[in-house]
Amino acid sequence: MTEALCPGTNPEPPLMGWLPGARRVVSPNFDARPDGEAVKLVVIHAISLPPEEFGGTGILEFFTNQLNPSEHPYYKEIHALRVSAHFLIRRDGELIQLVSCADRAWHAGASCWSGRARCNDFSIGIELEGSDDQTFRDAQYATLNSLLTRLRSDWPIEAVLGHSDIAPGRKTDPGPCFEWSRIEIQRHESDDEPRHSLAK
Repeated sequence: MTEALCPGTNPEPPLMGWLPGARRVVSPNFDARPDGEAVKLVVIHAISLPPEEFGGTGILEFFTNQLNPSEHPYYKEIHALRVSAHFLIRRDGELIQLVSCADRAWHAGASCWSGRARCNDFSIGIELEGSDDQTFRDAQYATLNSLLTRLRSDWPIEAVLGHSDIAPGRKTDPGPCFEWSRIEIQRHESDDEPRHSLAK
């Protein structure tokens, strides 16, 4: 990826919030951010569908409301959910964008950061194809670092957190196999919550 995000609004985000060079698979699961809300947070997730299986079509089908409940027992539990993320990074490092960064993707659910609830309002969600129990690949870390650099250059990003950080007890991703030391951030401990602040 060599192209930067184009200028736009929120207050000066990329044009329409789409990243040139990323494969676009549009999810219907989004809405507008609150007026005047700046993007300050990146949330890292992990997902595999079916669970612990990689490379299939399940993740994109889930995020586009096309998951067939008859294809796997777990799909019967989740097929009616309406979920998305702004980005998905595949095991081979491929970057897929599903929602414009200017819009609110439905990725965080009930969540809180720095005393603020509703993290979807002011965050960008990045899903890594993976699970709590398997290591992530070099290509994924490379793509993630490149993406974070671009997001940081065009948005007032203050922190990068795992889903488990903003929804403790409810979520565990990206899990213990995710190596925070491999991405371009620094970890700082506050009195009330973990925070991964972007390195300058």
